[in-house]
Amino acid sequence: MTAQESVVTPERLSQGISWKQWMEQIDRNEEKFQFNYDDHKLDATDLEAIKSAVQKAGGVTCLAIGEAWCPDVVRGLPVAAKLAEAAGMDLKIFFRDQNIDIMNEFLYKGEFQSIPTLVFYDKDQRQLGVWHERAQKARDEMPMLSEIRQKMQNQELSEDERARYMKEYEDFQQGPVWAGWRDAEVKEIRDILESAAK
Repeated sequence: MTAQESVVTPERLSQGISWKQWMEQIDRNEEKFQFNYDDHKLDATDLEAIKSAVQKAGGVTCLAIGEAWCPDVVRGLPVAAKLAEAAGMDLKIFFRDQNIDIMNEFLYKGEFQSIPTLVFYDKDQRQLGVWHERAQKARDEMPMLSEIRQKMQNQELSEDERARYMKEYEDFQQGPVWAGWRDAEVKEIRDILESAAK
């Protein structure tokens, strides 16, 4: 889709906010966003490959769509921010619910308003690719997280049980599986950008 056919005109893209502005504007999960940003270590090989693809494109802008309440955004947007900073990409973030027209242009499987959604553009604002919500690795391993969430949703839990399951959920979000999902996101972004650079 060309920039002329898209609701994301150059002017509209320029209205996206930075990672710093995102962190100043969100009203929840600030500590979790910061943890995922600080804790994520970029693989040097992936980073060099992405830098090379960005250079071949003459520069890349990443449009990100998210909301601060979404666990996938809590995990995925900090990765995009850290990667953009390290690889020299421009990051423009849009709140989904204030920009439904943009979200509706980039629906997952043509019907789901999945977030985060990342859209990559070259220097001429030609679309290089789109990444939705979570890496395939996370989709494959989602039953682990679903089991924890299901426990938390039981209305008959005592306060102690609910606190225990909340702790289990928080530990999962700071553990190796969650970190692996962040790594897998970077590898999928690398695939998108390298494929576009060929």
